[in-house]
Amino acid sequence: MTRQHHHTEQNAADSSSDARVTHGAGAAGNSDDVIDRILARAAAAITVDSSAEHSAFDGDQFDLEDRHALRRVAGLSTELEDVTEVEYRQLRLEKVVLAGLYSGQRTGDAENSLRELAALAETAGSEVLDGLLQRRTFPDPGTYLGSGKAAELATVVASVGADTVIVDGELAASQRRALEDIVKVKVIDRTALILDIFAQHAKSREGKAQVELAQLEYLLPRLRGWGESMSRQAGGRVAGGAGIGSRGPGETKIELDRRRIRHRMAKLRREIKAMAPARAANRSARRKSEIPSVAIAGYTNAGKSSILNRVTGAGVLVQNALFATLDPTVRRARTPEGRDFTITDTVGFVRSLPHELVEAFRSTLEEVADADLLLHIVDGSHPDPESQIKAVREVISEIEALQAPELIVINKADIADPDTIARLRAAEPETIVVSARTGDGVDDLMQRIADLLVFPDVEVSYLIPYQRGDLVHKVHDRGLVLEERHEADGTLMHARVSDALAAELAAACTSVMN
Repeated sequence: MTRQHHHTEQNAADSSSDARVTHGAGAAGNSDDVIDRILARAAAAITVDSSAEHSAFDGDQFDLEDRHALRRVAGLSTELEDVTEVEYRQLRLEKVVLAGLYSGQRTGDAENSLRELAALAETAGSEVLDGLLQRRTFPDPGTYLGSGKAAELATVVASVGADTVIVDGELAASQRRALEDIVKVKVIDRTALILDIFAQHAKSREGKAQVELAQLEYLLPRLRGWGESMSRQAGGRVAGGAGIGSRGPGETKIELDRRRIRHRMAKLRREIKAMAPARAANRSARRKSEIPSVAIAGYTNAGKSSILNRVTGAGVLVQNALFATLDPTVRRARTPEGRDFTITDTVGFVRSLPHELVEAFRSTLEEVADADLLLHIVDGSHPDPESQIKAVREVISEIEALQAPELIVINKADIADPDTIARLRAAEPETIVVSARTGDGVDDLMQRIADLLVFPDVEVSYLIPYQRGDLVHKVHDRGLVLEERHEADGTLMHARVSDALAAELAAACTSVMN
């Protein structure tokens, strides 16, 4: 039975082709069952009813309608078989086969990694048909899988009619070429898949520029030639556009492409650098207003946006898919005592997040580095949340954002295994358990945020003249109002404020402290 990534029971009933997939020597267990479990769980994770993943706090979710505007329909062919139809072309929906390696790690870890790859492929819009998981000490330097396993992969690809192979690792250019020569279809690696998802989901100008820069950095060392077309010599105007006086032996087509890519990368870096001051100015304004900042970070699809919506009613996009959020969202929230703070939703992390993306998104991730408190959201329903915590902390350390206090927020408590929650709470000193969907534990989370944030602590009592309404606004905006009364000569305010605001009040108002 084909281990097809089913979307309906009817698809499962209709599946009849046969493909035999095996582990490498020494692997324990039935590999067919392993792949079945991987694909079945990935399908369940992606095809869950969208109405069940949203709460009343998520708003109208208009962005989700745009995200779903072009969705694959299982079983519907989009290939034009008649050349007279419009034009001769193929609109092919990618049908993929997964391939993964593992060595000393546990079989369960390898399953989780390949299951995550299946979810990534689904998020990118592919249909996962089959998979291959091999135990091997080191990747083969020639074909990554080894010649025998690569030939077996070619058989699987041909039997299920796949047009793409996705490898759960990073391929060298030579490995990808050699594997493509054997399987006869397109081969991409995990990094290329993640970059493709980012390219689909980026919305802001800065986000699109960051993704394009990461894609070009990934592509540059992997350019390949196709026959003699890449060895043509082009001099003069064709090569550089400089005309007379610049003629020389010319450059190959691939050298020309590399030069154009480098020029485009330089331009993108300048654009991203030009956008950085605006983001820095916003952070500076927030610091000047003395409002504490909280950053939400965590593994992709852990529920970060859902928690932001629950706390602030921001209505940002919530989707049961990987990397649904790429552009940071900043909203203002209030503690139970009435103190204001900002909370920022950031891009999710993933195991082996491409270095190109970390570098390209460094300006965005600075929101995490500058925060006064880091909410590290963890998916309590995931089979291996500890590995997700480790992956997130590796990226956070790479952007040097470990100085902020970290609060582990175990999300999805309504569907999490109690033993997993107990294990996480025992391992992490600062934890709190919530469910963004049901709201359980959110009040406790808000109180814990209030306890961990540093707020203004100078207690003052001033009679503020009515003509200085700006000072009344600053006390409400930056401090904690304990008492407020309207007197004949002005507004009597008893509050906790910062040293700077206390000095400003002392210079303009009459103190009424006993």
